[in-house]
Amino acid sequence: MDKTIELLKKSDALLEGHFLLSSGKHSDRYIQCAKLIQHPEYCKEVSEIIAEKLKENNIDVDLCVGPAMGGVIISYEVAKALGVDAIFTERVDNEMTLRRGFEIPKGAKVIIVEDVITTGKSSFETVDVIRSCGAEVVALTSIVNRSNKEEINGLPVISATKIDVKTYDADDLPEHLKNTEAIKPGSRKIIQ
Repeated sequence: MDKTIELLKKSDALLEGHFLLSSGKHSDRYIQCAKLIQHPEYCKEVSEIIAEKLKENNIDVDLCVGPAMGGVIISYEVAKALGVDAIFTERVDNEMTLRRGFEIPKGAKVIIVEDVITTGKSSFETVDVIRSCGAEVVALTSIVNRSNKEEINGLPVISATKIDVKTYDADDLPEHLKNTEAIKPGSRKIIQ
């Protein structure tokens, strides 16, 4: 078993049940990375795995940017492992933006650091912010890659681990989910 999966299990971050995802899809598994991140030693180990994979892939990084909420802490820890700075983007009036005096230097090589990458929606909202500053996004990174992709929109996806989680439309639920009330985890509103 890979180290990240071991730490996710050890921290009870791999949940089973009936979950309503922000995409509007349903799933019988959910990865709650906040449960792993609450343990500083686990967060440090996973961040070092991500940093090592970036080095193995010859990806030079000047700055780590984590979309709030899920990317804030892990971005900081990956930045610490790489010896660079970390900032975060956050939503204002439902639009991803830089606040708090954060700046991204023109020409900087930037990675986006997430807890989980599924569709890449919040990552690409952050890509737009970074590019508007004249910086270059060199990779999308995460603790868990749920996308089943090695790249999204031309950007490499570098993750500590990959987990395949099946999703279902509301009108096509498997029998084991049909009579169980769905729980809405996560921080993003459901897409209608």
